[in-house]
Order: sequence, then C-alpha cells, then structure tokens
Amino acid sequence: MSQHDLSRRDILLFSGFLVLMGAGWGATQPLTKIAVSTGYGPFGLLVWQQALGAILMLVVCAVRGVGLPRHTGALRAYLAIALIGAVLPNSISYSAAVHLPAGIMSLLLSIIPMFAFCIALLLRNDSFAWRRLAGLCFGLVGVMIVIVPSVDLGEAVPVGWAAVYLVVAMFYAFEGNYVAKWGVAGLDPFQLMLGASLAGLVIVAPVMLMTDQTVVPQWPVPKPQLALAAASLIHVLVYASYVWLVGRAGAVFAVQVSYMVTGFGLFWAWLVLGEAFSSAIWLALAAMFAGMYLVQPRPKAALEAVTTISDT
Repeated sequence: MSQHDLSRRDILLFSGFLVLMGAGWGATQPLTKIAVSTGYGPFGLLVWQQALGAILMLVVCAVRGVGLPRHTGALRAYLAIALIGAVLPNSISYSAAVHLPAGIMSLLLSIIPMFAFCIALLLRNDSFAWRRLAGLCFGLVGVMIVIVPSVDLGEAVPVGWAAVYLVVAMFYAFEGNYVAKWGVAGLDPFQLMLGASLAGLVIVAPVMLMTDQTVVPQWPVPKPQLALAAASLIHVLVYASYVWLVGRAGAVFAVQVSYMVTGFGLFWAWLVLGEAFSSAIWLALAAMFAGMYLVQPRPKAALEAVTTISDT
C-alpha cells in the first residue's frame, strides 16, 4: 500500500501504536533507574540488553519463518542501528541514570522531535516552516527550565548530566531520520532488530570485558536484574515497532511518540519510584508539548514523507 492510499483508519492505527510505544518506552526510564541502583556498569548492562533483545527477536523471526540476511546493505543497516539506536545512546543513558531522576530523563527525551526537525532539514528529509521554528524555540525553553540551576524542580538535577542526556535524544532523532533517508535494505523490523542486537553484542562485549563491568546473573533474580530484563525486552519490542512506524508514516510523525514517552515516563516515575516534581516541571512539560505540536507536520504531509520499509 502506498503512502497516498493511507486512510483515516491507518492514521488512527498509527496513533494507537504511538500510545502503546510511549507507555512501554516511558516505563524503561524508571526500570533503568532501578537497574543502575546497585552500581552495575553501563557496558555490562548493555551486553545483557543486546543479548536478551537478540534472543527475543530470534524467537520472533523463527516463528515467522524468516532468516537473517547477511548481504552488504543488511550488515550496514545492522551496524548503523546498533550504534546510533542502542550502543551509543544507551551507554550514555545508563551512565546518566545514576545521577538523574527518571522523570527528568523522560522530560528531556521530549526534545527529540525538535532535534529530528533540525536533522531532517540538514538531510533534506523535510522542509522549513516558521511554525516549526517556533516549536523548536518552545522546546528550547522547556530544556532551559530543566537545566538552569536556579529553577526548583522538586528533585536534585545535576545540570551537567542533564546536558549530557540531551545527546541521547539527539541519537534517537538521528536514527529516525537515518531510516527515513537511507532505509534498512529491505529488512523487516524484526530482522533489523535481530541483526542490530547481534551487532551491538559484538561491539559491546569486548568493552565490557576490558572494563571489568560483567554482570553475573543471580538466583533468585534480584530486583535490579529483573528491571534490566524487563527494560531490555520492552526496548527491543518498542524499537522494532518504532522502526516499522518510521517506514510507514515517516520519521517526523513517528517521533511524536515522545509525547507519550514523556507523559508515561513521568507517570511511571511517580508510580514506581515515588518521584514528585514542582510546578516548574509542569511548566517545562507544557513548553515541550507546545514545541512538539508546532514542530510536527500536518498528518497528510507526515504520512507521505517517505516510502514504506518494504518499498525501500
């Protein structure tokens, strides 16, 4: 089905995916916070994340009766998604999670659409509009509320780590644009995530060993390891869905999942970790949401932005 044939029902389906993806992705922030609570190093956590993701995707691909392509284009896609979608952002995320509240991490991820817009312009995936520039400004206001030291957020927020965490958002924004511009060599999302998980495992395992960050499974499984397992499985499932949605609806449309990630992230942080935030957080959230609303293209434009993954 071409992008021009998408109906209102298709748009509603994609919007439903955004909600489900946001609920899952938002839960990974407090789960990550629990996983790093006992001092596990980022590379040890990354190895298990990639290994669990690879096992899950291997099962899915086996059930679907599809193999793992190994041609040059596929290998390039595995490596790119592994690096910009997992290894680099998640190593930063695990390090920052030690210092940042889960709710603040979720809030900062809402800058992704603004980054995605800037990257889309540089890659010529999208066109300039003054409305979107205004949205970018709103997003920056929201970020400033978070990182300005004099603002009381109700939680201790190290400014340096908050700024570092913005790099995570930049990687995710670039990943969506990468898929939209260069495609994934005809791979379906599950093949892509299987190959990317295996590539990530090959990259990170030696680093884990060199830095002595091995995480040894225990029985009964302690809470941090359960949290890591849950976050890893949620991540790979949501990421496969995200890559599928980028191919179907375009990078700028798919990146609106940040609305849901932020909202659910704050909710899960309150429910699971008991985090509470001051009124400044809600002001920052309002600015971020205004920015995302202004940055996003019209639904028809978003849905016609790129071809489907199967057509790429």
